[in-house]
Amino acid sequence: MRTVPRLMTAVIGLAFGACANMQTVSTENERRVLAPTGKLRIGLLADSPVTGEMKEVFIDLGRELARRIGVQFDVVGYPTVVALIESAKSGHWDMTFMGINPDRAKYIDFCATYAEVEVGYLVPKGSLIATITDVDRPGIRIAVQEKGGADVRLTATLQSATIVRGSTIADGVEMLGSGKADALAAAKTLLFPASDQLPGSRVLKGRITATEFGIGVPKGHNVAASYGRKFIEDAKSDGFVEAAIKRAGLRGVVVPPLR
Repeated sequence: MRTVPRLMTAVIGLAFGACANMQTVSTENERRVLAPTGKLRIGLLADSPVTGEMKEVFIDLGRELARRIGVQFDVVGYPTVVALIESAKSGHWDMTFMGINPDRAKYIDFCATYAEVEVGYLVPKGSLIATITDVDRPGIRIAVQEKGGADVRLTATLQSATIVRGSTIADGVEMLGSGKADALAAAKTLLFPASDQLPGSRVLKGRITATEFGIGVPKGHNVAASYGRKFIEDAKSDGFVEAAIKRAGLRGVVVPPLR
């Protein structure tokens, strides 16, 4: 009778061993390249409408990456994305977590995408708009934050609906609540909290587009890029990224498929 528990113990031990082997393991050379100062310095952008919502995820990932490398974790903050990007050649940070776009990719090598922030629509209580395909119609007024991601996307793609612009997302919420707009387009990380302020309002299923967030290294840091890629795929595979998103209480953020 004792052989069964022993057998089960052995199987469980093998299972845990397999999971442990899935975690990214760094060599001494990788550790020196990834954290030349003895600390993993993560360059982060100060709070912004979307990045601020993702900051807890950035820090969770940074801490976990440092733990797997076996070094201390340190945050190097920047007031603007321009300042962070311009510092890529300075050697002041080793890795960064931020939204991916072609302009940033000129200075930073993005080695892996770990999350997608969906951009969608919020409609008020009683709205006849049922799906995102119902939005682009004559007479529909879509509130956006001027020059924000939704504004740029919809300006290029809308055929029939009209865009009404505000300086902030709060302006869009006010327009939706007062009847000056029929829908609000923005990152869903902002739409869900806005929906909580407007009883009966709904965030429509589906998405207009999505902002990819990835881990990046200064241009030409190939060893760091390779390790970062392995780390993110491992962290997606073992559920760490999804758990970090849940801990942050984020809605409208999805983990992309493994690559």
